[in-house]
Amino acid sequence: MGLFGGSKELGKVIHYFDKIGVIVVALTGKVKVGDTIKVSRGEGEFEETIRSMQIDHEEVQKASKGAEVAIKVSQPTKPGALVSKA
Repeated sequence: MGLFGGSKELGKVIHYFDKIGVIVVALTGKVKVGDTIKVSRGEGEFEETIRSMQIDHEEVQKASKGAEVAIKVSQPTKPGALVSKA
């Protein structure tokens, strides 16, 4: 169990590219295209279904612990935000 009453923590946002709406997440868990994630920072949180993600500018379908993965999101966030399974 993670910090969110049953949802599993997947990692932390280490960078946010505001012009293109992309977060870079340092993963502590596994994630794949099609998963719904929750991005939480302070009082703000939102859910996002992963439609595409990249590692080193290459499209990937899944990523594991230790990877830094770029995910397009619809809402702004900041480095330090927690990412968990929704």
